[in-house]
Amino acid sequence: MASGASIPAQQDVLVEEIDQVRIVTLNRPKQLNAISPNLVFLLAKYLENWEKDEKAELIIMKGAGRAFCAGGDLRVFYGGKITRGDSNLEVVYRFYWLCHHISTYKKTQVALVNGISMGGGAALMIPLKFSVVTEKTVFATPEASFGFHTDCGFSYYHSRLPANLGEYLALTGARLNGKELVAAGLATHFVSSEKIGELEKRLISLNSGDENAVRSVIEEFSSVVKLNEDSILNKKSIIDECFSKDSVEEIIKSLEAESSKEGNGWIGPVLKEMKRTSPTALKIALRSVREGRNQSLSESLKKEFRLTMNILRATISEDMYEGIRALTIDKDNAPKWDPATLDKVDDEKLDLIFKPFDKELELQIPESEECRWDGKYENSAYAIPNRETPIST
Repeated sequence: MASGASIPAQQDVLVEEIDQVRIVTLNRPKQLNAISPNLVFLLAKYLENWEKDEKAELIIMKGAGRAFCAGGDLRVFYGGKITRGDSNLEVVYRFYWLCHHISTYKKTQVALVNGISMGGGAALMIPLKFSVVTEKTVFATPEASFGFHTDCGFSYYHSRLPANLGEYLALTGARLNGKELVAAGLATHFVSSEKIGELEKRLISLNSGDENAVRSVIEEFSSVVKLNEDSILNKKSIIDECFSKDSVEEIIKSLEAESSKEGNGWIGPVLKEMKRTSPTALKIALRSVREGRNQSLSESLKKEFRLTMNILRATISEDMYEGIRALTIDKDNAPKWDPATLDKVDDEKLDLIFKPFDKELELQIPESEECRWDGKYENSAYAIPNRETPIST
């Protein structure tokens, strides 16, 4: 992986500074603004500088093209297969560290999400004070479907959704539209896409980070959300009944029982998707979200960092590489999971990848205001010159 400090001629992040307003545009439109090493490096650099800059009051974040951010670049992950994922260690560390800073940012932030916002990409909108979505917004956390796990803080965010909606989203990869995001509490405002440009202009002309003033402007453009009759959020009682079960096996059994009842035809595709998903990934996702209920965001991110590195290192399974192969490399959509069934997943092996690393190898999230921007990759044990990448035992 190229060093995060290596900036390409066409920058992955574009910025504008207009008086007290800072506008950041994720600029990889052909890749749906997928997270790259350079994108993470640049975004973190700008956000740190602006938080420390008294003249910067309002941060507006958006994406170029038809996406806000489609999450991690799977081809970059797949390229780390030979090195068992450690070529991706830097970008993973940087992004998880950045996720914490975005969620605790000291300046007013507005995300204008007029398109695809999935996986880790959605971690750039969910925690913001104001996240504006449109009818073009599509959200999902589909990581389990390609053998990965619910990451970038979503074991924390999903665990705090009403009842068992978080488990449903993590295990099925189900999509939500803009109105559903607002109704679920994952976005703050719904604005028609034809008004999003004018909203941005008004926010710029406001030239202030005052939260009440920003809210007032956004509310001028926003619409009251009314869910469609067939919205998945109207299936809450069944979702809670099924996804509250103790295990993935029990969840599937409960869904099968409900699917035979009148009016529950929507369950069939849900079951089909779960049954074609990596059994190992399903069990990791359920356990991680359930643990998230009793964890702070910092604790969840540290746990997710361990899980990510263990999965990239194929510590107990190569399912992620197989999933990406089937989805984006060979595109045969026929992954061969190992193990192939839920009953063959070894719970003791799952314990292994959830096990904390040695203290120096954990994600170093600063715990005090004085050290707020400490803990960077450059100062971590992983970046010590002339030393092999440390592996936790």
